[in-house]
Amino acid sequence: MNRIGISIKPNDARARNLLNDLHRWLNEKGCTVFVDHGLGNSVDLSTDCERLPVSKMPGQVELMIVLGGDGTLLHAARDFIGTETPILGINLGRLGFLTDTPIGSMFQVVEEILAGNLKTKRHFSLSAEIWRGSEKLASGMAMNDVVIERSIHPRMIGFEMYVKGQFVFRMRGDGLILATPAGSTAYALSAGGPIVHPEINAVAVVPVCPHTLSNRPIVVPADDEIELHLVESPLCAALNLDGQELLALEQGDRVVVRKGGGISLVYLPERHYYEVLRSKLNWAGQVEVN
Repeated sequence: MNRIGISIKPNDARARNLLNDLHRWLNEKGCTVFVDHGLGNSVDLSTDCERLPVSKMPGQVELMIVLGGDGTLLHAARDFIGTETPILGINLGRLGFLTDTPIGSMFQVVEEILAGNLKTKRHFSLSAEIWRGSEKLASGMAMNDVVIERSIHPRMIGFEMYVKGQFVFRMRGDGLILATPAGSTAYALSAGGPIVHPEINAVAVVPVCPHTLSNRPIVVPADDEIELHLVESPLCAALNLDGQELLALEQGDRVVVRKGGGISLVYLPERHYYEVLRSKLNWAGQVEVN
């Protein structure tokens, strides 16, 4: 494994310094390094560096390294949906559920990966389509969540949800989150949704500020097609994909969500999912020792 892609959090001095150190170290290892072309002149690297848009890196690199927080990783991972290329996230953010590797372990972990010792976890994505009548207006992919929301206007929106063609509920509120297990610890968790273990093939459905308090989060099989009908919206609503892409919706539009392709994330060999939850969420309590 010697063709490495790197992307970093934009306009972050610490990320730029780490990129330079990592680039120099990888060159000494004889690796070919591709750096995100979108960073422009914000990073000053040697002529040994090849610039390439992240969208062109799948098929060109054997490992993708992302320096930043979960948002930075999500931005890069969208281009790797459906590929087998492993993505390593170096945590420069706050919680870092997806960017698992701390800065202090970066070189050690990359050394292990280059030697062929890596542990990956496959996550599924969500595919979303917007339909107006019989016309498909737009489509996109999300690794964390697909969110229908009221956008910039203050009025509630109304929508209906169907799973495998079966009517589930009609709701008025600020919106609805459809979260993958990877996304269940992000926006969905803040909205009161459940944490879904990554081994479970399911989607969390989480209402955002429902007008009727009986609308509660539910979990549905990930292989079932979900359809949302926007039946009430005084002004334009929106479809939000991973907080990265915003698509306009009008009253009468339909959103069709299906399970999408997979993404491979690299984790530390000693990583324990429940330990991560305890650490990141500051859960109380210790194991009793007799």
